[in-house]
Amino acid sequence: MPELPDIAAYISALEARIVGQTLQRLRIVSPFVLRTAQPPIGDVAGHMVRELRRIGKRIAIGVDNDLWLVLHLMIAGRRHWRPPEAKLAGRQSVAAFDFPNGSLVLTEAGSKRRASLHVVRGEQGLSAMDPGGIDVFGSDLDSFRTALTTENRTLKRALTDPRLLSGIGNAYSDEILHAAQLSPIALTHKLKPQEWERLFAATRETLQLWMDRLRAETGIGFPEKVTAFRKDMAVHGRYGEPCPRCGDEILRIRYADNETNYCARCQTGGRVLADRSLSRLLRSDWPRTLEELEALKRR
Repeated sequence: MPELPDIAAYISALEARIVGQTLQRLRIVSPFVLRTAQPPIGDVAGHMVRELRRIGKRIAIGVDNDLWLVLHLMIAGRRHWRPPEAKLAGRQSVAAFDFPNGSLVLTEAGSKRRASLHVVRGEQGLSAMDPGGIDVFGSDLDSFRTALTTENRTLKRALTDPRLLSGIGNAYSDEILHAAQLSPIALTHKLKPQEWERLFAATRETLQLWMDRLRAETGIGFPEKVTAFRKDMAVHGRYGEPCPRCGDEILRIRYADNETNYCARCQTGGRVLADRSLSRLLRSDWPRTLEELEALKRR
């Protein structure tokens, strides 16, 4: 699922292509993608794009009649920039947004239709789409710690809870925890002051590192290789491979739709996280599905 660094790359590429351009036509191929009936989606056509925003893991495209198109790719959705009036061939094509200079095409692999498109009006409608998590780049250590200690959660769950932090998911939470040398199942209410400092610094530095890398990788092109598994990652997706810090084998925890990769030597004092008490902890702490996690909203 695209997370903050990937969304930032998409927005940077799209701003150069569609801000100031008129959205001439929308083509919806899959009826499952459109999740709202009002305002009508046809009301967006013929209007100029004035700005783009990131709302958690969503991209919001605002047009000049105060309507917003809010796109969430979930796991298998991807955005592509194609020539004008691009043909929508194949079962993966979901929708297209046609501009004078090209078409933004939305695709989704697999049979599960999880990607979504909402049409909302104004700041109030846009705010209703926001789960409420803070932007780590707009916060300080105190507000970061306050957000993550609202409830006593495992660090893995706290980092990926959209009500607490904005835009962080499975992949970058693994990278953050490895950089901070903290266990994914450490509880937020038990962290020491120096551990909070490490976690806050690692969160900002890891996200900035990957934002810079993806920006450099994309250049003036369009990000077509958005994936949760990148060869330069330290632990995520590298089960069984050596840890880049200590050389020990990367381990993993699996529960429901979730997988966590970690290094026992660097993060858990050498302890392998695979006992019955861990299973009970995960059962009470983690949503069983990604849909449940993404549907969380701040009370």
